[in-house]
Amino acid sequence: MEMNDGDNEEFGFSRNYFLAKELRGSGKRSHSKLSDIDVVDEQELIAAASKIEPKHEKEVKELMNSYKSSYPEWAFELRCGLGLLMYGFGSKKALLEDFASTSLTEYSVVVVNGYLPGINIKQVVAALAELLWDQLKSKRKNPGSSSKVQQPFSSRSMDDLLAFLDEDRTNECFVCVVIHNIDGPGLRDSETQQVLAQVASCSHIRMVASIDHVNAPLLWDKKMVHTQFNWCWHHVPTFAPYKVEGMLIPLILAHGNTTQSAKSATIVLQSLTSNAQSVFKVLAEYQLSHSNEEGMPVDNLYASCRERFLVSSQLTLNSHLTEFKDHELVKTKRNSDGQDCLHIPLTNEALEKLIAELSQ
Repeated sequence: MEMNDGDNEEFGFSRNYFLAKELRGSGKRSHSKLSDIDVVDEQELIAAASKIEPKHEKEVKELMNSYKSSYPEWAFELRCGLGLLMYGFGSKKALLEDFASTSLTEYSVVVVNGYLPGINIKQVVAALAELLWDQLKSKRKNPGSSSKVQQPFSSRSMDDLLAFLDEDRTNECFVCVVIHNIDGPGLRDSETQQVLAQVASCSHIRMVASIDHVNAPLLWDKKMVHTQFNWCWHHVPTFAPYKVEGMLIPLILAHGNTTQSAKSATIVLQSLTSNAQSVFKVLAEYQLSHSNEEGMPVDNLYASCRERFLVSSQLTLNSHLTEFKDHELVKTKRNSDGQDCLHIPLTNEALEKLIAELSQ
């Protein structure tokens, strides 16, 4: 069979492609690891990154200014009871705060940095209740049935706080909550999202939020989107760098910084209960005193915590361990004896700093 030049070229390309695949498969597999890379110190990398000159600053500034013409529309949507959800590439932190400071002056505003890992949602809701209470007191001397609510709000249950925020009142008092990264690591669990949805549906609350994760819409069901949050979606790409939002993200090209690792873990632990912190401390102290072992067996941790009256059952301990694993504070691995062991992925120096922080 005769082949023209085009056929010859296509045949040669196909033959070379499959030969390359065979040669690649026959070679030895690389044993290189990420740990083999000669990485730099974290502080050096941060310093080098800070010297990188930003590009297209003029265009980014003009784009940000172009969104100002939409501020009246966004403010009107809020007054109508809609929630504003901003999405698009680039940090929206400066945009949301500029909108809040210039167009939401009629509201008391609470800003929540959802990109931080150690957010306490109860404290956020209590702060909203405090602001609403202050507004009611300034509007009139007798705030009606609200006068039965006694401060501090931090000691009240979540149901009481939500009921207070949703109480039917004749005077129009509103608190606006601005949430940077409502899909952030400290907010993205289902329980927290349910609370935020309930807050958004309260009659005295208006909500503005931003998302950046591609799967953020999967956090909500139809009721949350259309009834509770009542989102009005706005595509507002800013192309601004995620400088602040990325501060707590581990740098893969740098050696871990002991102080920063201990600080990040402390922030997360401070959002948990005191009992959970004590359980974690037991595990950390064991790991320091048994550094040659692969980890602390779960049974040993349960026995130690029960002796100290930190847990009353295995179920209670498991709930603490689930929180630790969700926050990536603890990892599980099976030792040579087949036991499930718990290991904190921090250096001994970082663990010592962490225990000192928890003991204060």
